[in-house]
Amino acid sequence: MEKVWLKSYPPGMPAEIDMTPYGSIGDLLERSFREYATRCAYVCMGRELTYAALDEQSRHLAAWFQAQGLKRGARIAVMLPNLLQYPVAMTAILRAGYVVVNVNPLYTPRELEHQLTDSGAEAIVVLDTFAATLQAVQARTAVRHVVVTSVAEMMGTPLTFATQAGVEHDDSPASPQAQPLSHVSSHSHAQPNTRVSLSDALAQGAESGFARVQVSADEVAALQYTGGTTGVSKGATLLHRNLIANVLQSELWREPAYRGRTDIGQFIVVVALPLYHIFGLTVCALLAMRCGGMGILIPNPRDIPGMIETLRGYAINSFPGVNTMYNALLNDPAFATLDFSKLVQSTGGGMAVQQAVAQRWQALTGVPIAEGYGLSETAPCACINLPTAIGFTGTVGLPLPSTEVSIRDDEGNEVPLGQPGEICIRGPQVMAGYWNRPEETARAMSADGFFKSGDIGVMDAAGFVKIVDRKKDMILVSGFNVYPNEIEDVVAKHPGVFEVVALGVPDEQAGEAVKLFVVKRDPALTEADIFAFCKEQLTGYKRPKIIEFRSELPKTNVGKILRRALRDEAQAQAHTQATQV
Repeated sequence: MEKVWLKSYPPGMPAEIDMTPYGSIGDLLERSFREYATRCAYVCMGRELTYAALDEQSRHLAAWFQAQGLKRGARIAVMLPNLLQYPVAMTAILRAGYVVVNVNPLYTPRELEHQLTDSGAEAIVVLDTFAATLQAVQARTAVRHVVVTSVAEMMGTPLTFATQAGVEHDDSPASPQAQPLSHVSSHSHAQPNTRVSLSDALAQGAESGFARVQVSADEVAALQYTGGTTGVSKGATLLHRNLIANVLQSELWREPAYRGRTDIGQFIVVVALPLYHIFGLTVCALLAMRCGGMGILIPNPRDIPGMIETLRGYAINSFPGVNTMYNALLNDPAFATLDFSKLVQSTGGGMAVQQAVAQRWQALTGVPIAEGYGLSETAPCACINLPTAIGFTGTVGLPLPSTEVSIRDDEGNEVPLGQPGEICIRGPQVMAGYWNRPEETARAMSADGFFKSGDIGVMDAAGFVKIVDRKKDMILVSGFNVYPNEIEDVVAKHPGVFEVVALGVPDEQAGEAVKLFVVKRDPALTEADIFAFCKEQLTGYKRPKIIEFRSELPKTNVGKILRRALRDEAQAQAHTQATQV
């Protein structure tokens, strides 16, 4: 394979990264703790967390986990929005040799139970707002140690409630009325069903002390859950070396954009992407911390006016986002009043960036959106546009240093430049495999070590990659993967449904929306019935937006539903409606 993209690299950009200085993510972060101790690492709702405080608090929380008897390699779930508690929990887990299991806080009980059961998580850090979801399923999982926190706790009000092992109480962790009771001794042996506030866990951990762990690069750092063609959510197994590689690759790639910018002091990044998403975890958290930056945490990115007011007064340098976020910000007149004088990077990913949005963004901010490409399985960055690009290219850029991209046909043969094929990726950021799913892993990896993305793209003579189609049936809603089989499995459980197909159709706000084609079992079944059923079973972005009832669905001679025929029809209808509007 000829690495044609190397000739398009900026001057001085190395073809390979050097990973030898760091054996683990903990090693990488500890360098930042030493060098940037007095700097603010994160700010949220006016509260600041310095690198020194993050270092200390994460050590205390890691010590608490150790005191519960959790063994090296234990999986610990994190069910938090973008609050200061997230980097504390993530850092504690990684530096103690445990595994981060990122959980979407808006999961329904069914979704949460699957992820906790599949990962074998033994502990969880959860926001009190979502504690009821955990309580509904905890008994059917391996989770025995629960750390509950709250927004009020982040603001300085201790959250205290019963932590005695094996005792049920009427006071819910989600309730601000919970009364303090005696908590588990920090010196006690592991006990079942411990529940503790983050404040108490930190205090107990400070008492017991953190036993430093020498973690190797080949140990598992995170299970990043993603879907699949089977509809079963599975964990992409990311090793410490995978995350280290992607952080170092991204750091090298950003350098030319900042070279010579003496007007920029501390690197300031907008953290509106959820940190439980791999894009937010690597680009907004780990990369920013590596650079000694300050992350402005946005707990609710859907509150566009609130986000704008949060950013006011900051001379931001980096604004990672997805197309829907950029578009929503541009449609609020107040966004134009922010300070973009020191904005250097706007990195788009998670879903296709629309040209119209990119052009409006650059006209307003003066900075183009550099679109990139990656997946949970690639930690996530595989390709990105040049850091020195002066405009939107319509491509996802070049493979990063130490990354190979091969465009292949269905037989696994590389196609000529300019011809479409499946995008296959090889590099140090590519996952070790899917957690406890060797057959899925074997299907996803080629014999020569390339990850088969399922996406169709072309590479031009200069090495730039353009996405042209998706091989998988995945639906992309506001940057989040939605898998039709999961939706269909849920809706098919409704007693009034005979057959159902879920497809993605173009949507102006979310990029794509879920549309259902339904054949009724019960003639009285209505759209409202299905919408209400899905609200109980599916996270918001997975819920259908459009429902079309059919007397029958098109099928092959052997009874297989012709999904592509329905997709083409649905997209044609959406295009016609958009044209009429």
